[in-house]
Amino acid sequence: MAKKSTINVEKVNQQIVNWLKDYATNAKVNGFVVGISGGIDSAVTSTLCAQTGFATLCVEMPIHQDQNQVNRGKEHIEQLMKRFPNVTHAITDLTTVFETFKTEVPVSDNEAKYNLSLANTRARLRMTTLYYHAGIHGLLVAGTGNKVEDFGVGFYTKYGDGGVDLSPIADLMKSDVYALAEYLNVPNSIQNAAPTDGLFGDSRTDEDQLGASYDELEWAMLAVENNLDPTNFSEREKEVYTIYKRLNTVNQHKMNPIPVCIISDK
Repeated sequence: MAKKSTINVEKVNQQIVNWLKDYATNAKVNGFVVGISGGIDSAVTSTLCAQTGFATLCVEMPIHQDQNQVNRGKEHIEQLMKRFPNVTHAITDLTTVFETFKTEVPVSDNEAKYNLSLANTRARLRMTTLYYHAGIHGLLVAGTGNKVEDFGVGFYTKYGDGGVDLSPIADLMKSDVYALAEYLNVPNSIQNAAPTDGLFGDSRTDEDQLGASYDELEWAMLAVENNLDPTNFSEREKEVYTIYKRLNTVNQHKMNPIPVCIISDK
């Protein structure tokens, strides 16, 4: 199920950069702020923002972060600052804030739900931090979600990494993001690293959590869009298809507008 991107990286790169420029100009802001995780999506997003010439603030927000993730993020930021004079850097260590939060909320007997709630809390603390930086510098928060995550399986935190002002790469499949990363000379350490959300303070990957790789999920997303017949799938394809359909269904609340109770005139 390995996927190879078919996009014209040069043209897609220019289209996104122009889109970002137009949006920032019309919004009358100074530029963009991007949370840097050491992953491929934030590396590509921040590089796209940097190419606009607008101020681009890269923010590290560690919370008990795996050192490999920290090192990759720092490598990317250092490289980006050498390439683009409009790029600046900030570190907001949220570990103490996170630990203080934990002392003020009850502990659940359901360990899985407790750990997931804490993981989502990390993402929401980071969202709050990015909007703080955006507020004091007159910036827009640039989202780092791709198409598979945002509109396929809903693999993000509602009002966490899903809380952004604009989404430059949300119409790109994960394979497209990798193709852009290569074109943009994103550090090899990031291009070769296994994708992870880094929200659990360990080395678990996105595939560990999802039960399928992004190549597989991308295949399943296209299979659904093209109305392919599941009876023709291999056993693994059927398994991946089921995983995709389940996640797409349970995470619709993230992808759809917030339900509003409309009061009847009567």
